[in-house]
Amino acid sequence: MPTYLAVAQLLVAVALIATILFQIRGGGLGGIFGQPDSVYRTRRGIERTLLLLTIVLAVVFIILAISIAALAA
Repeated sequence: MPTYLAVAQLLVAVALIATILFQIRGGGLGGIFGQPDSVYRTRRGIERTLLLLTIVLAVVFIILAISIAALAA
């Protein structure tokens, strides 16, 4: 297994964890007063960017994992 792929996967994993932790969870103050969490909200601004970045990082992580497994065999 090439070292650069392992380092790349480690960096992508840390970035993926960070983007997941930065995403906003819950419904905000509405949940305190009994508002149901099933209310649909449109993601805008940084929420949308974080969501797209999370998807891209997850795909890159999977591609790296498959390539490392293929090279190890």
